[in-house]
Amino acid sequence: MAEVKAEFKQAGEALEPFQGERRKIIQPACLNDPKLAKLKEVLVEWINRTLKSEHIVVQSLEEDLFDGLVLHHLLRRLAGVRLDVEEIALTSAAQVRKLEVILQAFDENLGLSPEPDTTAKWNVKMIHSRDLLATLHLLVAIAKRYQPDLALPPNVSVEVVSFEVHKSGIKSDKQMEYITTQSDDTDGQTNSVSVSLSNPCISEHIQQACLICVTPFLTEEDPIDELLKLDAHKIATVKKAILHFVNKNMSPLRLQVADLEKQFADGVILLLLIGQLEGFFIPLSEFYLSPDGHSEMLHNVSLALDLLNDREIQVSNVDPDDIVSQDVSATLKVLYALFKKHKNK
Repeated sequence: MAEVKAEFKQAGEALEPFQGERRKIIQPACLNDPKLAKLKEVLVEWINRTLKSEHIVVQSLEEDLFDGLVLHHLLRRLAGVRLDVEEIALTSAAQVRKLEVILQAFDENLGLSPEPDTTAKWNVKMIHSRDLLATLHLLVAIAKRYQPDLALPPNVSVEVVSFEVHKSGIKSDKQMEYITTQSDDTDGQTNSVSVSLSNPCISEHIQQACLICVTPFLTEEDPIDELLKLDAHKIATVKKAILHFVNKNMSPLRLQVADLEKQFADGVILLLLIGQLEGFFIPLSEFYLSPDGHSEMLHNVSLALDLLNDREIQVSNVDPDDIVSQDVSATLKVLYALFKKHKNK
């Protein structure tokens, strides 16, 4: 941990090993889109029909395809390709080796030429890390090739944030990415849906008023515990002020927060926010940008709290597990500590 913290203090040096690294994440709010849910449902049902005779049942696209087993059977069933790979790969290394062979075979059968990892819609690393966007792109391509009459819902899109590491820091871009074909009435509109967050959703004077009215409600001893004893409208005012503070400082990364409890639970936005406010770069290799499961979320949040402690930003009575479990009091304590130090930014 000491070496990591030392690396944070020398942002220029820290960025060097990660030059050119690119990652892409789906905005969490998009995961509840009914069109996206319908696409996932159609693909799951299609896979289960296709592999019914082999007694394979898929329930989750993220959890059931990453190890290569289902993709292996789809390749054999749909393309008639038999590969000399392990039927069941138990270790992570074996799964990666299996995916390399399977995805190469799929790409060849789909008529795709090799693409750099920075531009490919899917690759071994993405699929194995349970990247939903990459998995959907792959399955849609397979379905179109081998069952073109499958009724995939049109115009399914998600808002994504792309990160790329440069010498000066992280460059980000926010845009809509289509997973299924656009219907005729939306042609030509792809470029018009890019969203900028440089302008706040609420006028500047309202935002400033919200920020000013936070502190009179709170005491120094345990301000958030005191806050949660206040009237509901005062709690809402403080939460709104902190939310505006977060979004104002996350706008350079084109990220927006709508739900304070849920969107900080995996630690990703919290780490990015700390880096923005404190002025250092957190190497992407030190945390999970797309955490899978409780342990990876806990790693992210623990790192965030360690960084706050290192910067002498005091947060009392907060355990990493509290934030992962979406405890509103714990999350607000951390965000209020950051707000209190950086509210004039």
